[in-house]
Amino acid sequence: MPAGRGPAAQFRRPPPLLPLLLLCVLGAPQAGSGADTAVISPQDPTLLIGSSLLATCSVHGDPPGATAEGLYWTLNGRRLPPELSRVLNASTLALALANLNGSRQQSGDNLVCHARDGSILAGSCLYVGLPPEKPVNISCWSKNMKDLTCRWTPGAHGETFLHTNYSLKYKLRWYGQDNTCEEYHTVGPHSCHIPKDLALFTPYEIWVEATNRLGSARSDVLTLDILDVVTTDPPPDVHVSRVGGLEDQLSVRWVSPPALKDFLFQAKYQIRYRVEDSVDWKVVDDVSNQTSCRLAGLKPGTVYFVQVRCNPFGIYGSKKAGIWSEWSHPTAASTPRSERSGPGGGACEPRGGEPSSGPVRRELKQFLGWLKKHAYCSNLSFRLYDQWRAWMQKSHKTRNQDEGILPSGRRGTARGPAR
Repeated sequence: MPAGRGPAAQFRRPPPLLPLLLLCVLGAPQAGSGADTAVISPQDPTLLIGSSLLATCSVHGDPPGATAEGLYWTLNGRRLPPELSRVLNASTLALALANLNGSRQQSGDNLVCHARDGSILAGSCLYVGLPPEKPVNISCWSKNMKDLTCRWTPGAHGETFLHTNYSLKYKLRWYGQDNTCEEYHTVGPHSCHIPKDLALFTPYEIWVEATNRLGSARSDVLTLDILDVVTTDPPPDVHVSRVGGLEDQLSVRWVSPPALKDFLFQAKYQIRYRVEDSVDWKVVDDVSNQTSCRLAGLKPGTVYFVQVRCNPFGIYGSKKAGIWSEWSHPTAASTPRSERSGPGGGACEPRGGEPSSGPVRRELKQFLGWLKKHAYCSNLSFRLYDQWRAWMQKSHKTRNQDEGILPSGRRGTARGPAR
């Protein structure tokens, strides 16, 4: 946007408008009883940002104080400095504004000519802005295979400083007439919803047209099949709970979105989770079509936030996967605190030099590490994993008793026969 120069620059960004000047003055009240007390020329001009304007206020008749020397100008309720004006003759006062910035209100800025006593003689609207840019980033989705919702971005810069009208148009690709969407602003300022009467198994062409006082622009055409842009609401009733006393795991369960019951959809899911004091999410992709999952490898005694989303697929007639839903509302749960001490705190470790148990334990440890790293939500049996954990704890306890380890962690002294 061009920077203002000269004495008029300080008036291009006035403070908030006066309550009585929220709308541009059209056919402003005029002093005196005459119908043509004064006139501003040009009337209601439309100008590009950076343009200059030479306006005149010409007085007709003989209202009190209505001579060129007694006139003055206001813009959006603020009086303009007299050095911007020039008397052309006894009844005409000129105004010069240079390097105009965008209008403060889309209904036009108020340029008003006043008599000496402050009464309004005439008014004009200044429309200063830019022509619309080509709308971009059109995206559409359907939640029931009967409707379609689309949104777009109004060009690279977006702001035109003028009222700009956006129309979403659509038609069947190979035949049919142009149709105009009617339900706007359904999911945001640049969006529209087509509620019904859409055909399946036939591509649609969709585009957006933008128009304002300075011109028009048309987006590229988006071609899509309704069946290829199906989505759902986020999975409801997400529950996160502990897995017994396992300090490194949480169980996640949810309910399939209702749309999956009404149509022949299948679904795949994603889970993401983060610790309470972090903004970084970790995504679990391999949930497939299950409605439950176990998160492993978590930190003991830590609060986690969990979200789930859904993607419908296997839709009859579509060769593409659907669109991911929004994430569900975050659900929080905490892992149990670990009862084991840290390094050197008396944790039970296996005895060294046991060739029979060493390889087995190493193999099981490798299995556990692999499970935590790769099999978050696979079809492996977690019951076997739980049994293995229980067996490990029991074997540790039995081994410790055989070695004479006391509850305090000190090794007992073997007593021989009494002498």
